[in-house]
Amino acid sequence: MKTIFMTMLLAAQITQVALAQTKKSTSAPQVKTANGTVEGVTEASGVRAFKGIPFASPPVGEFRWREPQPVKNWQGVKKTVKFGPRAMQNAVFGDMGFRSDGMSEDCLYLNVWTPAQSANEKLPVLVYFYGGGFVAGDGSEGRYDGESMAKKGIVSLTVNYRLGVFGFYASADLTKESPHKASGNYGYLDQAAALAWVKQNIAAFGGDPNRVTIAGESAGSLSVSALMASPLSKNLFAGAIGESGSVLGTLPPVPLAQAEQAGAKFNEQVGKKSLAEMRAIPAEELLKATAGPGVGRFMSSVDGYFFPEPPLKTFQEGKQSQVPLLAGWNTEEMNYRMILGKETPTLENYTKAVQKLYGEQADKVLKEYAAASDAEVEQVATDLAGDRFIGFGTWKWIDIQSKTGGGKPVYRYLYGRPRPAMAAEAGNVTANLAGGVSKSTEPAAKAPLPKGAVHSAEIEYAMGNLGYNKVYAWTPEDHKVSATMQEYFANFIKTYNPNGKGLPEWLPVKPEGDAHYMYLDADSKLETDKHKGRYMLLDTMAGKN
Repeated sequence: MKTIFMTMLLAAQITQVALAQTKKSTSAPQVKTANGTVEGVTEASGVRAFKGIPFASPPVGEFRWREPQPVKNWQGVKKTVKFGPRAMQNAVFGDMGFRSDGMSEDCLYLNVWTPAQSANEKLPVLVYFYGGGFVAGDGSEGRYDGESMAKKGIVSLTVNYRLGVFGFYASADLTKESPHKASGNYGYLDQAAALAWVKQNIAAFGGDPNRVTIAGESAGSLSVSALMASPLSKNLFAGAIGESGSVLGTLPPVPLAQAEQAGAKFNEQVGKKSLAEMRAIPAEELLKATAGPGVGRFMSSVDGYFFPEPPLKTFQEGKQSQVPLLAGWNTEEMNYRMILGKETPTLENYTKAVQKLYGEQADKVLKEYAAASDAEVEQVATDLAGDRFIGFGTWKWIDIQSKTGGGKPVYRYLYGRPRPAMAAEAGNVTANLAGGVSKSTEPAAKAPLPKGAVHSAEIEYAMGNLGYNKVYAWTPEDHKVSATMQEYFANFIKTYNPNGKGLPEWLPVKPEGDAHYMYLDADSKLETDKHKGRYMLLDTMAGKN
């Protein structure tokens, strides 16, 4: 009887241990932040995901058009298992697949994916800022999802920031009210606040606050260059990745007085005089007003706070964040139609179009962007259109950082992989300029496949997220390109050097002489820049504006 009793007791103890272990393995992961405890989910991959963590107080009411305010502490456990709301925005780009919890002015949330099982691992950190021209985008988009990078041993984050009128409206009244005597740039200030949150909290998620790399594409890339120029984000990151764009060439900040004048004009357009009246406009109504006739873009400004001076001056004088940089652009950032319009791509039409665009400078442009025959016009005009749009600004950033960046390495790429054909199950989808797509309920004529890599095409490849984009019929070769590009990026995030076993060697840019860049495609290889004259010419012309 004693033996039976002991056997039963042992079995009960074993069952209790097994139940405790099961409970431990299935319990939701929790992390204690400076403001309170958050609870996320553990993905099938083992990556722990925390979605919709507030990094600032809601920028609503009196805090509309104010620098981001500190998060209020909370008691108990905050569930962070779904993406927060996306920033207020009009439907501009058809290729944005949001997973956000609706849209709201209350939008300052970030998302963390971590492979760490404890706070002691000190893993490298990636903070990714979305693109969308500062008028659209969200950290919930599948192409930016951080799980794939987390599986490579990187704590990955996406960050929301204010857009359009909510993020970049300036006015004399706001400047007067501000403790910094600045207005506008709220979207950029959100990004800086998110980086301060990362510095304070990321160790609790197993990340190393001293090994943070910031990255982004298009407006996100412009943001990376802006954060490098701003004193507010100094020492908050240790590396930078820019995909297509910098504020040294695209959407540079305007003088504060100009931004204030644009704000005054908008006040007139909505029929409001005081700041209190402007803040009282419901968010949906304010957003709708920005789509009205004659309403221009709300530009960032040299506000004396986020930007104490024009960022070009900051970079020229070597006062930017001295960090390693990996940056580049795509082979078809913009289409030749932006130069030729509806005209046939012939030498005659190309010459006329360039003469119209550049006047007395046309001969110099035609020399650098030369076409010897009608057959060459389409490609040359595509190159010119892409450089005018975003290629030149990216080149300028890379070039100047290699000279004034304190000797920190700069790695340049040119991404050349054209997207494959659209998948049959994608439905009625057509390709637009700058990489976007339009969706329709009616059958649409299929556009010809791009000959190069269009704007934004590289994001899913670089982040290892082809599976989230159901529009294209990805091939094994596409997955190969993605594996190569993601490995380069992951190596850079970990060591600030993209090179690794089994990858073609990638040499950094030299301050003088011809620049090396990594051509990224199915057959990735190091190449030497044969078109430096193009960028030198555009640089000269930019200096005269």
